[in-house]
Amino acid sequence: MTQTVTLPPDPEGIARAAALLRAGDLVAFPTETVYGLGADAGDDAAVARIFAAKERPRFNPLIAHLPDASSAADIGAMDEAAARLAAAFWPGPLTLVVALQAGARISQLVTAGLATVALRVPAHPVARDLLAAFGGPLAAPSANPSGRVSPTTAAHVRDGLDGRIAAVIDGGACAVGVESTIVATDGGRARLLRPGGLPAEAIAECLGAPLPTEAPGQVPAAPGQLASHYAPGARLRLDARAPESGEVWIGFGPGCAGAAFNLSPAGDMVEAAANLFAMLRAADARAGPQGRIAAAPVPERGLGHAINDRLARAAAPRP
Repeated sequence: MTQTVTLPPDPEGIARAAALLRAGDLVAFPTETVYGLGADAGDDAAVARIFAAKERPRFNPLIAHLPDASSAADIGAMDEAAARLAAAFWPGPLTLVVALQAGARISQLVTAGLATVALRVPAHPVARDLLAAFGGPLAAPSANPSGRVSPTTAAHVRDGLDGRIAAVIDGGACAVGVESTIVATDGGRARLLRPGGLPAEAIAECLGAPLPTEAPGQVPAAPGQLASHYAPGARLRLDARAPESGEVWIGFGPGCAGAAFNLSPAGDMVEAAANLFAMLRAADARAGPQGRIAAAPVPERGLGHAINDRLARAAAPRP
């Protein structure tokens, strides 16, 4: 493939991106969480190109992005809990794993052969314009090589996938900065599969019941469940209240004077989530491939659950 084209987020750029997608090509686009790598979710060959471009294992399912809840219901069985969550939080950073509707036009590569499907209605205006112009569901994992740090700008996408995909729509930096929260409702009870950009506390409040966390099985039921994921090239040490010699320190809050980077000097979780992946990339560049990064502790509340989940997976032993 030739060099990846950067498209503007205007009507002409959106129309060109939609035409590329209809031709079976891959197009990266911004969402409010991270940049997604889009392909026609009903086209086996197009979805297979996602796995090839990312070097992603095919047992790891993808999220299908849709313009609205009505379109989602054509693909997944929206039970009472799913419908309540969709009404409260779509469009937004929430993915629902529900039973796959019989006859739904979705490639089995998207579901990894499972009887469930992961669905999301994004809030980003560029993503919504692209879905409307394309006219169907888009399979879209994060637009980066598998297991590496997720992209929150078009430049991040080009860093990892230039020449492997047809185009990227440059819609600026992503506001949320961590992937969507994933909740499964199939089987009659809601449970958290992955913390993300929507705090689990808000979901539990909407449902009027606790939201238990379901540990991943041997085969992932949703994206982002692999033990090693979101990883920089340098090694990462967690809960570092001070750097050791040779470490690039990523701080959090006002008590981290001297940190090379600080997710949020004020201790604001929203700011920290938005900065996480960009600062991991910047620290990785400063440390070098044989270097080391240290990350300060982040409280386990609100978006802190998602931040700590990503840091833990980034620090996990590499396969």
